[in-house]
Formats: sequence, C-alpha cells, structure tokens
Amino acid sequence: MYNFYKACKYPYFINIPMYNPYNYYFKTPMYNSNVSKQFTKLKDYGPEPFVVNIDEATKRNNTYRTALWTGDNLQVTLMSIKVGDDIGLEVHPTVDQFIRIEEGQGLVQMGDRKDKLNYQEKVYDDFAIMVPAGKWHNITNTGNKPLKLYAIYAPPEHPRGTVHQTKADAQAAEKK
Repeated sequence: MYNFYKACKYPYFINIPMYNPYNYYFKTPMYNSNVSKQFTKLKDYGPEPFVVNIDEATKRNNTYRTALWTGDNLQVTLMSIKVGDDIGLEVHPTVDQFIRIEEGQGLVQMGDRKDKLNYQEKVYDDFAIMVPAGKWHNITNTGNKPLKLYAIYAPPEHPRGTVHQTKADAQAAEKK
C-alpha cells in the first residue's frame, strides 16, 4: 500500500495548535467588550488627543448634531436625522466635508447651484460621501429609522462644543 506520509518530502501534516482569534480579543488589554460604557457623555473632546469607537458613538447619538471633536484644522460631528427629514440644503464655501453613514438609508443630492442639484445617489450603512467645498448638498433620510452619520469638516464648521438637539435648534443657531 502507498504510504502518503513517506512520499511527502516535507511534513505537511503536523500537529500545530490552531489560531484562535478569541484568545487575542479577550486577552488583549486594549479590547473592552463594554465599549459603549467607556464614555459617559457624547461631548466635544477636542483639541485633546482622543480615541473612540466611532461606529458605537454615532449609533448612540440621538441629537441632530453633536460636535465630538474640534481641533484647529478638523472637526468631527455626530448626526441623527429623523425619518423623512434631511440635513437641510447647504453649502460650505471653504470647507471640504466627509460624511459616513453608520445606520439607515438616504438620498444624497449635490450640485453647483442651489436650484440645480444634478448629482444624486442612494446611500446605506457604511457608505461614505465626499462633499467638495462650494458644492450645494443635502441628505434626506429615506428609511424607516433615524439616519445615523458622522461628518468630518476640514477646517471646522461649527463652534467648539456645538450640540443641537433638533434641526430647528441648528437653524436658529445659524441665524444668530
């Protein structure tokens, strides 16, 4: 009978312990399964060094807008858009913007003029949206639950510590 083990030049079949990813995650001190309990309050932590599970923070946020971190050249805000509502048609003449959808679905519209939004895309969980400075843009929640997203502005767009509980609060603050 043919002996497979003797025919192999190298010992391919040796008893090696299998990699267990759980050993890494549960024995690594940096990992904490209670990540949502790590921070007590969603607030502006800038300009100090800060590390956060952005997915968890974004999903926990229930305000229309909360500045999570504001530095001299960058700002991160969390947003929760109600069903059927939108962020509101806006333009930032000198600010580039990155937006990531963490939960929900929506419709993105952009254009060079307020009355000509010729770019449209449907967006869902894990989609990223890049808004160049000077582009009119809007995002409408087309789903059946709040649209949870975070936005990165470079440079910062809102005052440090901004918290708008509702869209009406944000609009009132912009008129001041």
